[in-house]
Amino acid sequence: MATSYRPQRSHRRKKKSNAGRLGLAGALAGAVGIAAVAAGIVVLRPDGDPGEGPAKPASAGQGGGAGTQGPSVPAPKAGPPVGFMTPEGYGYSLAAVKAGTDERPLGATAAPPSGTTYAYADYVLTNSQRRPVLLDYPADLFLPKARVPSSMRERCMPQPGIPDDMCTLPNHSKITARVGGAKAPLDENGSTMIPAGASYVVRIATELPVNDDVSAGDLRLYVWNARFTNDRKGIQLAFP
Repeated sequence: MATSYRPQRSHRRKKKSNAGRLGLAGALAGAVGIAAVAAGIVVLRPDGDPGEGPAKPASAGQGGGAGTQGPSVPAPKAGPPVGFMTPEGYGYSLAAVKAGTDERPLGATAAPPSGTTYAYADYVLTNSQRRPVLLDYPADLFLPKARVPSSMRERCMPQPGIPDDMCTLPNHSKITARVGGAKAPLDENGSTMIPAGASYVVRIATELPVNDDVSAGDLRLYVWNARFTNDRKGIQLAFP
């Protein structure tokens, strides 16, 4: 007696067909679930950016972001300008204006202990290109280590290419004025930029006190960071 396998084959086909339909339904459900999760991720991203674009450069500015930065002033008397170019192709021109000491060189600062003060220097920072460049503060303030209170000397750091008897204390830089009606810094994708050709007066001041016998002649402005000088040699900005 012949054995018939057709019902079994037919039953197996139904199982395969049902399994195929179930597999397709599962795949569709999975795709819908993934799409829903992705949609949820897009909604939950705080910046509203559905993709992972290139990282935004962080502003190097210490003295505030975009917007009005001090009054507009005529170009101050300054020393010879010196040009610098970064690896990213940003071009800057710097010219020293003056140096000195003050108990509050940047406004709201705690009064220094008796017998001490704060050192500062002003310089003109110019975007030397025809396009916006990142707001950065290339210059650093140096003074003789002997003019730093003994309790602070370990915080006064020598730097490559700078005379051995000079050091730099922790400091803060801030735009205090716009030169000749220059436009204020602008925001570009989260980075603070200097408009093309704009010039600002920048004040750099020590955050730690120095001896009150420090004179303007003791203070120097140097650009030494490898981002601006590729030969590890400090470049001095001469005062007028």
